[in-house]
Amino acid sequence: MPGSPGLPIFPSVLEHRVKNWVELQDALFAGSWNESLRRFRPTLAFRGMPDSRHDLATSLNRRGGNYSRQEHVMLRAFRKYARGTSNPCESLWDWLSLAQHHGLPTRLLDWTFSPYVALHFLSEDPDLYGVDGVVWSVDYRETNRVLPRPLKAQLQEEGADVFSAEMLASVAGDLATFDRLTRHPFVLFFEPPSLDERIINQFALFSVMNDASARLDTFLEKQKRGVRRLIVPAHLKQEVRDKLDQANITERVLFPGLDGLSRWLRRYYNPRPPGAPDKTQ
Repeated sequence: MPGSPGLPIFPSVLEHRVKNWVELQDALFAGSWNESLRRFRPTLAFRGMPDSRHDLATSLNRRGGNYSRQEHVMLRAFRKYARGTSNPCESLWDWLSLAQHHGLPTRLLDWTFSPYVALHFLSEDPDLYGVDGVVWSVDYRETNRVLPRPLKAQLQEEGADVFSAEMLASVAGDLATFDRLTRHPFVLFFEPPSLDERIINQFALFSVMNDASARLDTFLEKQKRGVRRLIVPAHLKQEVRDKLDQANITERVLFPGLDGLSRWLRRYYNPRPPGAPDKTQ
């Protein structure tokens, strides 16, 4: 889930630098008690990134220039040439999810319901163990407060906090309609269709804004409520990685198939990074 490197500053976003594994666990699951359900059921989306300086630019944002204007052209071509695949797509949101899943630049951004999956993406690259990582978390109940009325009504009708592709299609069948729902910026989170085991195992969801050129970090900086950045210091990354491996949160599980197996083995048997601490305190 990495974004593009830069030097953004997030002065109004709640930021917390953890010191050790135990503090990290407490921070990841803070506020997860749901009093109405009497269960630990958080309403948080997580995104782990290996460098805390990475921003929340989408793949369209990172192209620069007027590339976002080509969004509909690329998606139209993708739908034309991908129809012979085995993935059934009924709505634009199915197609957009499939395109994002296979690397087409889109306005979508990858998130997960699982804090441990987020930690995996934070710690999967040993070459970046020398820099601090970050886990973003967003309470989608808070971002839902500023959704336009038709989208709020759809959530209420379904008794849901996040959307499905079908729910979105019932309100906006195309991106032009979606963008015209309101003039003010908003973000929503939706669960992609179960395209394959990778989507399922990563407990995935996507964020989408009503403007292809909009920046989510800029929006969240103004949102403030329910937004948090957990900084995982460089010295803690190796311990995080080792404990995730023990918990079976690995490429072999998150990327089912021979490619994921090879990625896991290549990293797992990688020599210990020079200067890595023997044990964190």
